[in-house]
Amino acid sequence: MDTRLKIGFFIDTYFPMVDGVIMTVDNYAKRLSPVADVTVFTTVTDKHYIDAHNYRVVRSRSVSLKGSDYRMPLPELDFHFISELKRAKLDIIHIHSPFAIGKAGMRYAKEHGIPVVATIHSQYKLEFLRALKYEALASVALRNMMRLFEEADECWAPHAEMARVYREEYGGRHIPTIRGNATDMLPCKDRAAGRAFVNRECGLSENDTVFLFVGRLNLLKNILFIVDALKLVREMSDIPFKMLFVGAGQDEDKLRKRIEETGMGDSILLCGRVDDREELACFYARADLFLFPSLFDTYSLVQIEAASQKTPALFIKGSVTGSVVQDNVNGFLAENSESRYAQRIIEIMKDDALRGSVSEGAYRDLYRTWDNEVEAAYQDYRRLVSRLKQERICK
Repeated sequence: MDTRLKIGFFIDTYFPMVDGVIMTVDNYAKRLSPVADVTVFTTVTDKHYIDAHNYRVVRSRSVSLKGSDYRMPLPELDFHFISELKRAKLDIIHIHSPFAIGKAGMRYAKEHGIPVVATIHSQYKLEFLRALKYEALASVALRNMMRLFEEADECWAPHAEMARVYREEYGGRHIPTIRGNATDMLPCKDRAAGRAFVNRECGLSENDTVFLFVGRLNLLKNILFIVDALKLVREMSDIPFKMLFVGAGQDEDKLRKRIEETGMGDSILLCGRVDDREELACFYARADLFLFPSLFDTYSLVQIEAASQKTPALFIKGSVTGSVVQDNVNGFLAENSESRYAQRIIEIMKDDALRGSVSEGAYRDLYRTWDNEVEAAYQDYRRLVSRLKQERICK
């Protein structure tokens, strides 16, 4: 075996779109490129976008999906993609999307006898339920998807709760390896300047209490729940707050409509995507509380980004993504109702000492960078490749 591994990452969408899985793959790829030959196999999402990375990107043809900002890849119909994959001579494959591109990676691995790692990033059944509308159809889709994870040599999950979901709710036979998420975001160097920047950009007063959401504007993220809860906050308290939604997505119009219906337009700002990482750090640093009532996410990178700026987050009790925090220690939890969530916001904002303590706890316990996580993954790759080689020798 060549000492320099040839690693293939397989993901069904990529830049210029941005989500947590894309950021994960990018951080893996750019940190491994100095010691390995890395190729990301993915999908054309914007024909005008030019890849400029320290690793190779091979893209498959795709078609648009009605009602979605994602595109469906067609790797089996793309001669260039197939040719590039055949020429790659990969040592190991890491699948980050269990659909068309991921299946192409699995087929390659079987044909060439190389190991496969598959990470379960999402609560896929919720996605299937939303798309297919019926429980029976979602269950069929889930079983079909699970075949890929079961065929992998190792399944990875971002934390123990997602590993439990995989085993107990999805019926997985693997015991997933825990490989946590992280961030490349550094603490804001000048918090006062960062706060001033956001104040100018958003027309805020320095005295405004600021709540923040960062991520895709998708109903699965419970974004309408935030609007409804904040309407109750305004009715139940005299907190002079502004809510900033940073991001874009397929349900932005539905979010705008709910803001208009609730009369919250003077308190809620839609800021669009913020791609500059230092500017995004300023938004986190300006926020007093990060609102993340998602029941869909598994371990979102945005909650780690918030922790990097000592910004505490409020989750839903019992949610998978909220399972990484301890209430009133390194994060906050609320019951799954708009009124209880609103009441929790008010309680948090009235207790400066508790909020300060939890801010420090979030930074201490939840903030982690990609360097250590990727190094651990790289050692796993080498172990799997060596193990497969040894098995061949023994045969």
